[in-house]
Amino acid sequence: MTYVKFNQPTLRSIDSFLDQLLNDTPFSNGNQLHFPPVNIFETKDNYELEFMVPGRKKEDLKISVDKGILTVSFEKAETTVEESKKLVTREFSLQPFKRSFTMDEKVVSDNIAAKYENGLLVLTIPKKEEVKVAPKQIEVS
Repeated sequence: MTYVKFNQPTLRSIDSFLDQLLNDTPFSNGNQLHFPPVNIFETKDNYELEFMVPGRKKEDLKISVDKGILTVSFEKAETTVEESKKLVTREFSLQPFKRSFTMDEKVVSDNIAAKYENGLLVLTIPKKEEVKVAPKQIEVS
């Protein structure tokens, strides 16, 4: 494999500006943002949170609820390269992250289910019975 580096000063200056802008945010660590994207869905019976966290092992994901705060995190030490290999460039790594969400009295935090498959972590948080409202049809007069 040949490693080719292009020398384009205009692009380098734009990249440097963007890197500096992103690195100066309170959410950055090194040269990348470490907040996995999340989708939140609401159904009649529960809430679902989908985290895009590819490349992780489910054993390394930590999910906890403490004092009404749901926390999803990942932290694992970088893997070392075998001595017989020389690392030429590293463009991806699994950076630690931590996301927290405030849960209100509408959910049952004791029955949260988690499933990790194909890089997608799905948390299902059931609603309390009194919160589940059946749809009601209203007649127009």
